[in-house]
Amino acid sequence: MREIQYREALREAMNEEMRKDDKIFLMGEEVAEYNGAYKVSQGMLDEFGAKRVIDTPIAELGFAGIAIGAAMNGLRPIVEFMTFNFSLVAIDQIINGAAKILSMSGGQFGAPIVFRGPTGNAGQLGAQHSQNFENWFANCPGLKVVVPANPYDAKGLLKSSIIDNNPIIFMESELMYGDKGHVPAEEYYIEIGKANVVQQGTDVTLVSFGKMMSRVVQPAVDALTKEGISVEVIDLRTVRPIDFEAILTSVKKTNRLVVVEEAWPLASISSEIAFHVQKNAFDYLDAPVLRITCADVPLPYAPTLIAASLPNAERVIKAVKEVMYVTK
Repeated sequence: MREIQYREALREAMNEEMRKDDKIFLMGEEVAEYNGAYKVSQGMLDEFGAKRVIDTPIAELGFAGIAIGAAMNGLRPIVEFMTFNFSLVAIDQIINGAAKILSMSGGQFGAPIVFRGPTGNAGQLGAQHSQNFENWFANCPGLKVVVPANPYDAKGLLKSSIIDNNPIIFMESELMYGDKGHVPAEEYYIEIGKANVVQQGTDVTLVSFGKMMSRVVQPAVDALTKEGISVEVIDLRTVRPIDFEAILTSVKKTNRLVVVEEAWPLASISSEIAFHVQKNAFDYLDAPVLRITCADVPLPYAPTLIAASLPNAERVIKAVKEVMYVTK
């Protein structure tokens, strides 16, 4: 095991797969000469050359379309969006192109593409650069949506995404690129669609994914553990497909569920999880399912308002105690 940064884990995943298969290439804004906006692709131009690490114009609609055409003709593009906020410019290509071409061509053409880049709040970047679209993309049949929470998962899931034959939305976080974690020196893959039970517990199930795991869930769990509350923690890893089996198995044991998500509350991943649990494990529930999400507003700029809008450990602790009927 080595301790490396999140960005390094992503880079290793791309390097390893690109060395194996010359059909794989990386394209996006500033991924080549500048080594990537967040230095994820540092050194890749030197190793693979300008035909496989390609700087694009500021034209997401255009280069997403080029990637889809390349994938339909046998290549395997990795497309980096500087932020998934900018993927909205290319969303027609992703939803009406990549996600549907296999079905609409009767299986004649596929689109093995990874669309990757940061998602969610990263500080005082304004409402247009601080959004979570995991649930938007997860709503579309034909796409897989992956949201890794640490360097180990980032590498293993990205490697699996690159060799997958479906279009994959791979969502990272600007705040996590410098995070360090232990990653094996040997090659490994993590199966897409399988959640990770991070911690066993008996009192309540706490489900989340991505940046929320380290920034919100872990501090809350640490505090609750000190109070004698046993929390079972599940990291979804992917939000399409969602590993409902893992969640239901846990809820049938703990009888309580809190879901933490950075996105807005309406039609969210947490909404879908709450529905499935009440439908398939209703008789096991000892309390209503509670959700912790972002406030239902465009994210403000003022740091005090940002803090008031986003999920935090205190809100999670309060929700856990509420489902446990703990009054103090």
